[in-house]
Amino acid sequence: MSSLLFLSATHYYNVPRVGGVHKRDHRGIRIVVIIIMVLVKGITSGFLTRETYLIIGAVFTVSNALLILSVSKTNGKEKLIDWDYLGLLFSRVSPYLWSSIGISCAIGLSVIGAAWGIFITGSSLAGAAIKAPRITSKNLISIIFCEAVAIYGVIVAIILQTKVEFAPRMADGSYSDRSMYSGYAVLASGLTVGLANLVCGICVGTVGSSCALSDAQNPTLFVKILVIEIFGSALGLFGVIVGIIITANVAFKNPED
Repeated sequence: MSSLLFLSATHYYNVPRVGGVHKRDHRGIRIVVIIIMVLVKGITSGFLTRETYLIIGAVFTVSNALLILSVSKTNGKEKLIDWDYLGLLFSRVSPYLWSSIGISCAIGLSVIGAAWGIFITGSSLAGAAIKAPRITSKNLISIIFCEAVAIYGVIVAIILQTKVEFAPRMADGSYSDRSMYSGYAVLASGLTVGLANLVCGICVGTVGSSCALSDAQNPTLFVKILVIEIFGSALGLFGVIVGIIITANVAFKNPED
């Protein structure tokens, strides 16, 4: 859906080119509006199942990929997407924007993963503790594992923020290659850590929920399932290690510095 919106915006807005500008084309906007109306109708009426969503998502993904990679023309002369213009656009974006997005992803996605895991584990633990109150104290370790995921994100976000330094623009108004590299590196590091911790939090929360329910039925299963939970919590550490390595050579500098 996001790619459809992107393509529609590409059709609609005037994008500068060497030989002129695009004419506004409302067809893409109409297609997106129709698709949104169909999806909203399906959601409200309840006739769209999980399998239907998977099929729709697969069709959208394949069709959008073919559309982007194709060499179709809009009017017989111009390409569907001006890749040269997009490359120029991204090369002119401030590296501090990418750095800010990376830092926010590191902390934001990590907190989402931790909250999701605590929600899954906490609800199961609170429900099972009604019949077996003894499981409350032992299974709090699952909550701690989920909270550690958010701590990973906070630590990495602080490390990334300390690496961001001011580097003025060069004489032509652009940023140096070193600064652009640093901005993209911080973005990649933040996304790596954030996504790893997001998946880690969901994994630990799901396993912790099963651990609480199993412990309520059979206390001997607690240690065995706890080992699985420990391996799941290590996934977040992998993302943290790789994210720190990515930013090892980050330096916002100009060539003359």
